[in-house]
Amino acid sequence: VQLQASGGGLVQAGGSLRLSCAASGRTFNFGVMGWFRQAPGSEREFVAGISWGGDNIYYADSVKGRFTISRDNAKNAVYLQMNSLKPEDTAVYYCARRSYGSSGYTSTKNYGVWGQGTQVTVSS
Repeated sequence: VQLQASGGGLVQAGGSLRLSCAASGRTFNFGVMGWFRQAPGSEREFVAGISWGGDNIYYADSVKGRFTISRDNAKNAVYLQMNSLKPEDTAVYYCARRSYGSSGYTSTKNYGVWGQGTQVTVSS
C-alpha cells in the first residue's frame, strides 16, 4: 500500500482545510487509518483515527469538535476536515495505515505505512 496525502496549504486562523489521503497498491481492506502531525521541533503526534467501517473514531483532545475524520473505502481514500483552524495547528500532516495485528489508535508505533505529508500553515 502507498499513501498520498494532499490538501494542505496556507489559511488564516478560523479558516478550514480538507486533507485527503489516497491509497494505492494492495488496498483491499486497508484497515485502520490515522492522521498525525508534526510541528518543527516536536514529535509526531496523533490527530485522528478511524476504523475500516467507520464505527470507531478517535480524536486528540486538541482537535475534538473542530476536526472530522472520514473515509470512502470505495475510493480508497481517507479525509480530514479541519475547521476553526488555529496557529497551533500548523504542522506537516501525515496519513498512515495501522499495521495488522496492532491495537490502539494513537501511537505512531502501531502504524507501518505512511504518506509523504502535506504542510498546513495557519496564520494569526
